Amino acid sequence: MGEKNYNAFAMAQEQFDKIAEKLDLETSVRELLREPLREYHVSIPVEMDDGSVKVFKGFRVQHNDARGPSKGGIRFHPLETINTVKALSMWMTWKCSVVDIPLGGSKGGVICDPHNLSPREQERICRGWVRQLAKDIGPLVDVPAPDVMTTNQHMLWMLDEYETIHGAKYPGFITGKPVGMGGSLGRTEATGYGVVFTLREALKGLGLRPEDTSASIQGFGNVAQYAIRLYNQLGGTVKLVSCWDQQDQTAYAYKKEDGIDLDELLSISDRFGGIDRVKAEGKGYEVLSGDSWLSEDVDILIPAALENQIRADNVDKISARVKLIAEAANGPTTPAADTVISERGIFIIPDFLANAGGVTCSYFEQVQCNMNYFWEKDEVLGKLDLKMTSAFRAVYELAVKKKLYMRDAAYVIAIDRVAEACRARGWV
Repeated sequence: MGEKNYNAFAMAQEQFDKIAEKLDLETSVRELLREPLREYHVSIPVEMDDGSVKVFKGFRVQHNDARGPSKGGIRFHPLETINTVKALSMWMTWKCSVVDIPLGGSKGGVICDPHNLSPREQERICRGWVRQLAKDIGPLVDVPAPDVMTTNQHMLWMLDEYETIHGAKYPGFITGKPVGMGGSLGRTEATGYGVVFTLREALKGLGLRPEDTSASIQGFGNVAQYAIRLYNQLGGTVKLVSCWDQQDQTAYAYKKEDGIDLDELLSISDRFGGIDRVKAEGKGYEVLSGDSWLSEDVDILIPAALENQIRADNVDKISARVKLIAEAANGPTTPAADTVISERGIFIIPDFLANAGGVTCSYFEQVQCNMNYFWEKDEVLGKLDLKMTSAFRAVYELAVKKKLYMRDAAYVIAIDRVAEACRARGWV
């Protein structure tokens, strides 16, 4: 099987197996943690606007809840597969563990394309997904959140359906809700800001000043946009952004040697993070092929799109100047590519640490909903900075002390905590 068609779940298991060896985990713990505890496949019949009925396939996977209720997004994507959902649920377990929040990992998805669905059709899919799973998810069991191509509106429809079924108010059932409807201030910025909080700490460790660095970013969705904003505020320069063009069904990169203008690009982008190519050219951007983000001559690479973007067949394109990769996306680097990056001595902030700001702020949202008391934005972002910084430092200190690659150090901390919780509960 070629790496481009790499099975994401096999990749997640391969990463786990490597650390299980390092930790010398007993067989029972390995068997428990390398597979999900529960896996749901559902069919969602939806009446379309033209009166026809279409059946959509949906998933929910709960990987492990030894440390607390499961937590994980639900994505709408035409190419969604159960293996991707299983991998993402496992990565969520490690993500919650590495930042030391009392939650487990889950993930959900529906095979659909919101680009081709009306708002009413999307609402029916949301409500149908909840109806199929209402007995197996909830504020004390498994808490969904937005993910690829889902929004705070989707979350609100799901919440409303869940509350209708159960006949009470459960604002803590789902996170990523609109502010004023149980959502948390700071949630929109959280993942992108979290990436840059860890990036800031990594640059300190490498003895680099942000203002002396430049970056290339894959993706121009919510995470990339807020990462660019905070990185710019620290003094860094983003030279290139690569994103998907819905019209051409291909990716393009937009480059300005002296730095892209975030607000300028936002003014010519759609809600899915696609940039208007013609308008970008008119504003002086050099338009390149989508994969040129990887070979750009910069200090920092930030993959902030989908999984499996840095592989054995393209890892050699990374410029000799690159010192650091901050994985804003989930699973952007395959194990084969990871080996090359490690051998080249490029510092990596692994995905489940770098992008844990989103789930950390989702946890803050759960806490606020359960207390029915909400914090000001500065308080949320201050708590987020503290959590991300302390999590990064714990991983970095272990990596230095034990001479471990950063990804391995993060996995050692995360997996050890989950394994210990399983033992303490008497599961293994």
